[in-house]
Amino acid sequence: MSTKFTEYKGLDLPKVASDVLDFWKENNIFEESVTSREGATPYVFFEGPPSANGLPGIHHVMARAIKDIFCRYKTQKGFQVKRKAGWDTHGLPVELGTEKELGITKEDIGKTISIEEYNEACKKTVMRYTDVWNDLTEKMGYWVDMEDPYVTYKSKYMESVWWLLKQIYDKDLLYKGY
Repeated sequence: MSTKFTEYKGLDLPKVASDVLDFWKENNIFEESVTSREGATPYVFFEGPPSANGLPGIHHVMARAIKDIFCRYKTQKGFQVKRKAGWDTHGLPVELGTEKELGITKEDIGKTISIEEYNEACKKTVMRYTDVWNDLTEKMGYWVDMEDPYVTYKSKYMESVWWLLKQIYDKDLLYKGY
């Protein structure tokens, strides 16, 4: 069997990358890698999510490249690998960034700004750079479902975590460490 590969005389890597991404998009290659294995043994992958309140850095590209290696390997081995993206929307960096932007401190929450207003402001700031993240995700060829991500501030996610913590607690596996 002989396969003819494109020969590039004057190697223009940005053009090659663009051509490959266009081919993947036009032919729904990522989607095909999942749907063509319907019924196969699943390999479940939920991305350890980034927070979109900051811009991505080279460390994010490196981590995602490593994650993608495992998913593509499992796909090549015949597994059905549904890859779900997510957004980490909790934590002190989100709160501090929002407070700085609003010009408030923790003590102001509930006094000069309602808890509801504060929560809404956090939800806006935490998702600020999703467009930049989505663009980077596509350009680096990282295959993950960005259309239906899990978002950690959504009730379904938080209730799942609480349910899991309760299961761990009931099995006496949750303890205070030192």
